[in-house]
Amino acid sequence: MLIRAMRSDDLNDVIRLWNESVAAGEVLYFPLTEAYFRRKFVESNGCEADNLLVAEAEGRAVGMIHGVAPETFPLGRPGNAYLTCLLVQRDHRGRGVGTALLNALSARMKARGAQTLYISSTNPVNLDWRIPGTPGHDHNNAPGLDTACQGCGFFPKRGFAVRYQEVAMYMDLSAYRMDASIPALQSKLAAEGIVTGPYDPAWNCGFDSMCDRVGSDYWRDVLRTEIDAWKQGRPNQDARMWADGIPPQGPRTLLTAVHQGQIVGFTGPVDLQQSGRGWFTGICTDPTYERRGIATVLFNLLMQAFVEEGARFTTLFTGLDNHARRVYERAGLRPVRQFALMALPL
Repeated sequence: MLIRAMRSDDLNDVIRLWNESVAAGEVLYFPLTEAYFRRKFVESNGCEADNLLVAEAEGRAVGMIHGVAPETFPLGRPGNAYLTCLLVQRDHRGRGVGTALLNALSARMKARGAQTLYISSTNPVNLDWRIPGTPGHDHNNAPGLDTACQGCGFFPKRGFAVRYQEVAMYMDLSAYRMDASIPALQSKLAAEGIVTGPYDPAWNCGFDSMCDRVGSDYWRDVLRTEIDAWKQGRPNQDARMWADGIPPQGPRTLLTAVHQGQIVGFTGPVDLQQSGRGWFTGICTDPTYERRGIATVLFNLLMQAFVEEGARFTTLFTGLDNHARRVYERAGLRPVRQFALMALPL
């Protein structure tokens, strides 16, 4: 057996290996085509040809592994490398192929300055996957290791430790009905001076205090980007794939909770992927305004906005024990898969 960088003449073997695992239900990924391969493993941020390795046996590729080195991902942290996927042909399993591939990738990453190899959502290569038991509904990223996949037991035996666990949640939006209590809760908040609904940039509200208390520059950047797009009257070009492949004609809607000129909660932006998935970045509430029902109102307004935009379904990830999970479940989302974010010291 030979571990080496993938060559162009390996592509058919890699596609066959990948699609056999998909067809057998061993992984939930999209089937691989040549175009999809190029988009994910050649053109994505951080992709380098030398970090896609194959195991050659009997003159063909019988295993593959892909990783991203620390310095090739612009937003990555120094010392963090990422494992994207590892697949071994069924009749070559149990022969050390997976271990050899992992050892070779780990050695390459360590030589590039990596201190830790992660299986994590922060990997710039996002692998789409199908939601089990649905008519092809999808999510655009697998944030870690699917704990029900065929090879789940392999990684802990090779030194990977679970750092965090997330649950994937899903709802067919044709079944969504806003609970009758939501309008009353929205009115209650309004009586307290907290206005919930689509954000109007003319309000010129601040949001830095909320982001400081939450401790998130990510949310600060999301709000600044979307609000700036509104002020300039242009669509946010960083948006995901739009319905029918046509970008929106204007900025995306943000749903916010505003009190005394400050944004104290938000969700969105409201977006629609080509697959029919209602997409958003997440939901955030100022810690000093928690337990008032703000997140519940905003999330239900988001689901209603998805329905009005024509979304057929929505998916999200949240921490396994995150209290926000109760908000999602009350709105009608259900858990469909669990993922482990894992790390291997190098």
